[in-house]
Amino acid sequence: MRYMIINKADAESEAGVPPTQELIDNVGALIEDLSKAGVLLVAEGVHSSAQGARVKVDGGKRTVTDGPFAETKELIGGIMVIDVRSKDEAIEWAARLAEALDQEVELRKVVEPEDLEAAGA
Repeated sequence: MRYMIINKADAESEAGVPPTQELIDNVGALIEDLSKAGVLLVAEGVHSSAQGARVKVDGGKRTVTDGPFAETKELIGGIMVIDVRSKDEAIEWAARLAEALDQEVELRKVVEPEDLEAAGA
């Protein structure tokens, strides 16, 4: 089963401050361990919201709002997608990322085709 681990942006990442070498090393070591374990599918950081946009379509009318966005606590700083045997295993990997980043991360199960079939979709 696939899980996405989401880490949040912070004031420094939104300001374009590069991560410390220690942080790069810590996350790099985790990515190496995830790769060696054969569970890593994706690991990506994202640029600040200043380089992004929010897109809304309402009644066929498109609205684009360019960044930056004010609420940094709601912004994504990066994601990992892992393919593991259980939620408990996903939690263990998420905990290692939270420790490496010294911040809370969010863990979400990815919707699989069988999940939609079970729901009657």
